Amino acid sequence: MSDTLASSGLTARRLGLEITESVLLRNQETTLETLHQLRALGVKLAMDDFGTGHSSLSYLRNFPFDKIKIDRVFVRGLSSKKDSRAIVRAVAQLASSLGMETTGEGVETKGELDFLKRVGCTEAQGYFFSKAVPAKEVYVLLRRQATRSAGVA
Repeated sequence: MSDTLASSGLTARRLGLEITESVLLRNQETTLETLHQLRALGVKLAMDDFGTGHSSLSYLRNFPFDKIKIDRVFVRGLSSKKDSRAIVRAVAQLASSLGMETTGEGVETKGELDFLKRVGCTEAQGYFFSKAVPAKEVYVLLRRQATRSAGVA
């Protein structure tokens, strides 16, 4: 692992890996060992799609995650479903208590973003910000958003 990072020239602290629940269900002992090795190198680990499938709170205690990614199913329901709001709020508070960051996935409206901010989510991603773009277009996207933000101030 460290050889691969070294040969790529990427510092470990700049690498973030998203782990899905299905990975955790397979060979938990080996997975746990690998995740601890990656974390020791400085790689950031996120539990992706938290709250779907067979999500277990024991994953948060047993595996070395830095971040919980709240599945878009819950974010989409924020405007109309009381249970989605309660789940997102609870996960954000839980993550904060455990010293983890949270990302709300699938943000499409300002209302969803505002709710995520209000309950303490540290990050958000979704079409509200941009559709997926090729790497070569990211710089243009960021410049456009910076120019737009500068005009607001």
